[in-house]
Amino acid sequence: MTDEYPPIIVTGQFDAETDALFQRRREEFFPPQLNFVPAHLTLFHNLPGDREREVVEGIAAVIGGQPPVEVRVAELMSLGRGVAYRLVSEELKSLRGRMVQHFDGMLVKQDRQGFRPHVTIQNKVSPAQAKGTRAILEQDFAPFGATIEAIQLWHYRGGSWSPIGVLPLQG
Repeated sequence: MTDEYPPIIVTGQFDAETDALFQRRREEFFPPQLNFVPAHLTLFHNLPGDREREVVEGIAAVIGGQPPVEVRVAELMSLGRGVAYRLVSEELKSLRGRMVQHFDGMLVKQDRQGFRPHVTIQNKVSPAQAKGTRAILEQDFAPFGATIEAIQLWHYRGGSWSPIGVLPLQG
C-alpha cells in the first residue's frame, strides 16, 4: 500500500434503520481501541487504488439499473474471536458475482474466495468473550429483512478508511 494509491474497499450501504442497529451493536461490542471503521458489509477488500477511476466507473456500470437489494439478516455467527450477523440473499450474491466478473483481473486472493456476506460487530476478543456476546445477542435476536440501498467506496489507510463516494442502487 502506498499513501498515493491506497487500496479501495467496496461495501454495501444499508437502509437507515438497519445501519443504525449495526452501528449501535458495533459500538457496544467492538473493542474501542480497535474500532476504526463503521459496521459494514464488505463486498471487496482490496481493489487497486491506482485504478480508482476505472473501479468507480466499473461499479457504476455493473450496478446500472440495479434496484436496491433485499437481504435477510438470518442469524448470528461466530467468528471465533468475534461475532457477526450473517446475511442471506441470492440477489446480493448475483450482484457481487457480476462485479467479480467485471473486475476479474484486479482481484486479490481474498476477494476471489467464496463470498460469505456478514456484518462484523465484534472481533479481536477472546473466544470466551465472543461466546458471551453471542449469548447476549441471541436472547432477543429474530431474523429480519434489510435493504442495501447503495454501494460505498473507501480508501484503506492502514486502519481507518476515508470515503471515495456512494453509488445509489436505483433500478
